[in-house]
Amino acid sequence: MTITDATPAGPAPMVKGVPILGSALDMGKDPAAFLVKAYREHGPVFRMKLLGRSCTVLAGADAAEFMNSREGRASLRSREFWQGMVDEYGATRTITGEDGESHKELRELMRRGYSRDAIKGRVPELLEITDRVLARDWAAGTTVPVVRGMQYLVTEQLGELLTGNAPREYVPDIRLLTLYVLNVLVTKQRPRILLKHPKYKRAKARVFELGDRMAADLKARHGEKPEAERILVEDLIDAHLNRPGLVPDEDLVMTLTGPYVAGLDTVANTTAAFVYAVLKHPEVLAQVRAEADALFGGGGPVSEDDVRKLPATRYALMETMRLYPVAPMLVRNAAKDFEFAGHTIREGETVYIGTAVPHFMEEYFAEPAKFDITRYEKPRAEHLRPGAYSPYGRGPHTCLGKSFADAQMALSMARLFHRLDLELESPGYELVTKTAPSPGPAMSFKVRVKGFRN
Repeated sequence: MTITDATPAGPAPMVKGVPILGSALDMGKDPAAFLVKAYREHGPVFRMKLLGRSCTVLAGADAAEFMNSREGRASLRSREFWQGMVDEYGATRTITGEDGESHKELRELMRRGYSRDAIKGRVPELLEITDRVLARDWAAGTTVPVVRGMQYLVTEQLGELLTGNAPREYVPDIRLLTLYVLNVLVTKQRPRILLKHPKYKRAKARVFELGDRMAADLKARHGEKPEAERILVEDLIDAHLNRPGLVPDEDLVMTLTGPYVAGLDTVANTTAAFVYAVLKHPEVLAQVRAEADALFGGGGPVSEDDVRKLPATRYALMETMRLYPVAPMLVRNAAKDFEFAGHTIREGETVYIGTAVPHFMEEYFAEPAKFDITRYEKPRAEHLRPGAYSPYGRGPHTCLGKSFADAQMALSMARLFHRLDLELESPGYELVTKTAPSPGPAMSFKVRVKGFRN
């Protein structure tokens, strides 16, 4: 018997909260810890209140597996969660907010541009961008705000590799727009009045300026490359011009600037947490440096296939994504009435799915609070247990760019530790994190650049 076949257990229990706020403070402080505690107390289905809104939570490994099932795909939809952002852009749809055939159509259009093939043959370019940004923003003897530094690095990488455009001057605007849209319109952690603020309006106008400029440039250059050589935005503009209705005019700005938004938050947060975790664990730092020096020290060509020569770096990234997940939960709406773990979830209900709850459970990961990169090696391979590990989400909306991001992050972080001699501001420093708009290291997290190693 599976958990979804369990005998009906009556109404899902409500997590105790405070008046008006409900569980908002606990969720705002550490959503993963809150969900794990609630799972331990109430089981895989419970309810919580957030600022007067009531929602259902499905948590644990079975919830993660449910999202990958046929029933899960039919029972949950994304549109409502993202609709506020779509409306703010004046667009018709976004890949993150579409379901069913519409989502499949957009996903197929963007698949190649976000895949690992997008980095194939372009690793020298990725490394050149990384070296350039490190030389410019990570000077010896300075103290660097890590999240901001990663945001600039990631934006230039994704800009040149996925869009052919590295708009460094627009990074503050992209970041501000992303922050406001996610906080106000997606996660609804902030009031709508903030969208009236002049600095938000300026940032929005600047991002639209960037998107319009990109669209004009791409249209002017359309047809210059054979299909096999096109990058993501060239595939998008081809669809816009040749497949009516797939990428209409009103969707161009959001679609073309989407890679910046995705990487600015998720990849930058993950790589910043990786820097902290590696510097906090000298034995891991030694391994990361050794394999990076071996890969880059010979001066020979490096390709995407050389990622396999960076096992410690890859495992350290995996462990970072386990302990510091950028998406500890997913938000959906019930597309129909359905049963899970003996409880009925009604059509239209907001449903939070705590897919990262198993990340912090000893049933799946030995000593789950410990940063241990050996847990991914065979025969341990703890992450391969069903439902245990969900760094890129679950279900039909699993991150489309995960294979690209894996290679991008491994090569970039190996290059960073090959080039730079970094240290925490103090040996006893403990990472301060933030949760809005998504979990990650606080903007105040800094490291000291002792010098260049190579």
